[in-house]
Amino acid sequence: MRNILKTFTLAAAALGAVSAASAAPLPPEARLARMLDGRVAGKPVSCLNQRSISSTEIIDDTAIVYRVGSKLYVNRPRSGADWLHRDDILVTRTIGSQLCSIDTVRLLDRTSMIPAGFVSLGDFVPYTRPKN
Repeated sequence: MRNILKTFTLAAAALGAVSAASAAPLPPEARLARMLDGRVAGKPVSCLNQRSISSTEIIDDTAIVYRVGSKLYVNRPRSGADWLHRDDILVTRTIGSQLCSIDTVRLLDRTSMIPAGFVSLGDFVPYTRPKN
């Protein structure tokens, strides 16, 4: 009986720790900093080849992070960053095969599919892990 009570107590403590951790998400800049931890910024570029982009992640009210191979490209929009929300869908219409700093990205609410705003992209800053 004591082992069962001990197990329930440990489980409740673990659940409480998980709940506390999930209740306080990191602020956007801290989330971005954690994502870029151990990486070094390179020279900004104006365009990315769309076929090379393997994933994107929105950092609320801050930036869009594009993964190209092992590099992360951070785009801090010139305007509209306050429209960025993690659950939105990015809708990009480009001319040609590149995503460039002159392009705009529309945002759709994932649940309702209603337009949620748009951003005007800025330059793409590459972040790589230094070679040891």
